[in-house]
Amino acid sequence: MTEVNKAQPAGEGPPPPRGWTRFVTARPRLSLLVALVLTALAVLAGSGVADHLGSGGWEDPAAESTYATKALERQFPDSQPNLVLLVDSGGASVDDPAVAAEGRALAGRLAKEKGVTGVGSYWQRHSPALRAEDGHEALIAARITGDDNATGRTLDRVAPRLRGVHGPVRVRVGGIVAVRHEMQTTIKEDLTRAEMIALPITLVLLVMVFGSAVAALLPLGIGIVAILGTNAVLRGLTAFTDVSVFALNLTTALGLGLAIDYALFIVRRHREELATGADPLTAVGTTLRTAGRTVLFSALTVAVSLAAMMVFPQYFLRSFAYAGIAVVLLAAAAALILLPAALILLGHRVNSLDLRRLFRRGRAPRPSGAEGTAWAGAASLVMRRAPLFALGTTALLVLLGLPFLGVKFGTADDRQLPAGAESHVVQQHLRQDFPGSPGGGLEVLAEGRATKAQYAAYKQRVAALPEVVRVDGPLVRGDSAYFTVQPRGEFVDGPAQRLVGELRALDAPFDTKVTGTAAVLVDSKHAIAEHLPWAGAFIAVVTLLLVFLLTGSVVIPLQAVVLNALSLTAMFGAVVWVFQDGHFSSALGFTSPGSIETTLPVLMFCVAFGLSMDYGVFLLSRIKEEYDRTGDHTEAVRHGLQRTGGLITAAAVILAVVMVAIGTSRVTNTKMLGLGIALAVLMDAMVVRSLLVPAIMRLTGRATWWAPAPLRRFHQRFGLSEGEKPAAAEVKEREPAGV
Repeated sequence: MTEVNKAQPAGEGPPPPRGWTRFVTARPRLSLLVALVLTALAVLAGSGVADHLGSGGWEDPAAESTYATKALERQFPDSQPNLVLLVDSGGASVDDPAVAAEGRALAGRLAKEKGVTGVGSYWQRHSPALRAEDGHEALIAARITGDDNATGRTLDRVAPRLRGVHGPVRVRVGGIVAVRHEMQTTIKEDLTRAEMIALPITLVLLVMVFGSAVAALLPLGIGIVAILGTNAVLRGLTAFTDVSVFALNLTTALGLGLAIDYALFIVRRHREELATGADPLTAVGTTLRTAGRTVLFSALTVAVSLAAMMVFPQYFLRSFAYAGIAVVLLAAAAALILLPAALILLGHRVNSLDLRRLFRRGRAPRPSGAEGTAWAGAASLVMRRAPLFALGTTALLVLLGLPFLGVKFGTADDRQLPAGAESHVVQQHLRQDFPGSPGGGLEVLAEGRATKAQYAAYKQRVAALPEVVRVDGPLVRGDSAYFTVQPRGEFVDGPAQRLVGELRALDAPFDTKVTGTAAVLVDSKHAIAEHLPWAGAFIAVVTLLLVFLLTGSVVIPLQAVVLNALSLTAMFGAVVWVFQDGHFSSALGFTSPGSIETTLPVLMFCVAFGLSMDYGVFLLSRIKEEYDRTGDHTEAVRHGLQRTGGLITAAAVILAVVMVAIGTSRVTNTKMLGLGIALAVLMDAMVVRSLLVPAIMRLTGRATWWAPAPLRRFHQRFGLSEGEKPAAAEVKEREPAGV
């Protein structure tokens, strides 16, 4: 953490609080009271937020497949079943009279349910696709109407009446609506468990870092306030737009992680000021002018990375931007408003209940100034062997990222759920036991008046495509019709995706639109590829600008962007090696679908990049302050790592604990998000910040601080700094030769 070490001139006290510092410290009791009231209101406003969140959001709302899906839902509800009943007759045949009678009765009962339409069964249609190849299972398919919340309520009402044993058959409930509803329920349960795991472990770690139990409780309180406030924000957003239930996981992770990060640096700085003899009010004022500025700046850099997800049309990604920006800003606001008020009221009692004394009995007290000596020694070693550490660390990170070159993108399906989940079991039976995997085909919507001969000719041309197994239809209503096309192999693999392009390129005497799982995947990949350059450019440009405002250098921002991106290679390599290729799947308790959901790498990049910038800002600001004070580049890097290395590592370990707790989820995407980001955070703090950054900065030397003269003047006027800015003449004197 950066701090100002300059002594006050003789005879002068600390500067009186001004501006924001004066506002924050003027009425601490009132600030805490208002915060308590707002937190209570947030609890009420955000209660039950998970029940209003969606479990989809991976599709592009402007895509052809989305248009076709909605049109088919309106005109041909039978074509888009989202509820499937798997009827198991045991050892009997599904054509047995008693089984057939019970199957028809179940279909009739389902058809009478409110909110259910398009009910069809094997015993009504006698379609081979609805009968298992062994003849002991058959399907009843239907559509539950409404949005995610409405379909979930209908499923909760209908499923208990149909699930279980009915005479000679046993019924299990599946289909897309069951998968999404079970995923939503599982995420809520897992999130509660993750919080129960993370909170006590985090408290223990904070006590180890601070020693004082009182100081340790402050960051935890800030995190809880940020989480509760973000839940209220998300609940308000659900009245205007779709929000994914997966965003709750990010709310918990960032709410605890970043709030603890920010509070760690502020409380640490405040306690250092108290140790120099400052009174609590003066200590808080100094802390806000120094550490507080860095916290605010850091929050902006994280928010920028998360805001980039607003560029994408999928509400799954946009939801993480909503949740992430809200929780980052609330965490920073709580750390910069509530925490100073609490520190003023606590005074020197912030150091109360020092539990580390129990372990220090009989030991000699730690010498003054010994803090961070190990980090200083490590920094000196790295800089003495800078080329070796730079090349070795870079090679290691690149090597760890190589598995990502074999990434295969897919969709989120039932295999996100545990192997024993009912909807997952049903879908697994459909894939393995039924001909052509019913429900996994492509649908072609035909719009425009056509004759029977034209429909027949088009059907014949579709059937002649090499990737097509079977074509069913058309079903005609008015001027519209639809065909069902069954591809060879898995319904989202390469051949199925190529078939989507072939169908869309096929000439027809009417307008055609293609949908289905493979078509949604193709359109989602296209939307990601189309918007990814804009998101990347947004992150890069704004990050470059913010880091320039912090450092006044044009070299350091480029280093920060490149090194932060490099720190994520291990995460991406591990995601493919573990979750796509299935290594350790048994130990981690998930089913590998053989692919990575299309939006997950984008999400993980934005979150992990933002967190890397968070730690980078704390380190760079301390190095910049020391360089401004001494003009010694090498000493500034060494001193910066000495002062922040331990604290950044502690913050990273605590955040990793929170992310691992999130990674205990039974939903694969959430597990991937939690464990992947935990790995990225640890690699950034322990490898990139500790080894690569000092090595690179030693190699670039004083040229690290170079900037053209116009930009130097711009930074002197508008730049951000924790300490006093050096005079212009002093800056000119320290410029690298040749600048």
